[in-house]
Amino acid sequence: RGLVSDNFADLSTWGKVKDYAWHITLPVVASTISSFATLTLLTKNSFLDEVNKQYVMTARAKGLTERGVLYGHVFRNAMLIVIAGFPSMFLGVFFGASILIETIFSLDGLGRLGFEAAVQRDYPVIFGTLYVFGLMSLVVGILSDLMYVFVDPRIDFESRGG
Repeated sequence: RGLVSDNFADLSTWGKVKDYAWHITLPVVASTISSFATLTLLTKNSFLDEVNKQYVMTARAKGLTERGVLYGHVFRNAMLIVIAGFPSMFLGVFFGASILIETIFSLDGLGRLGFEAAVQRDYPVIFGTLYVFGLMSLVVGILSDLMYVFVDPRIDFESRGG
């Protein structure tokens, strides 16, 4: 409903792919833009906090270039804060914004299914959608933990023990 053209069954395989991509572009762009504003604000605040710290002034005083200071010192520490906040933002965007986007573009999706189940008090469907969204947030949380090691190799989860 609303995601393919009226003549979708008559199209070739490549035509079906192009038609589906054409109809999904605007909902994906709307979802991306809605999450981009939050991520940009989090990143800006994180970088502004890190730029004013003592170790950045010390690096500049040692004669490092501005690019070296930003990429070598500020980027690594500022991105850790952004990566830590990403899983909660991800879940908020996929649950909260998906309801709006699915309603606006008349799409049948998981967000709208969960919302309508909550309105109709359909508890098994509510638990199912919460399970899927929770599972997605756990996977994104694991990926963010792996990104910690990629951004800052000094972080080592194995040495903690436990």
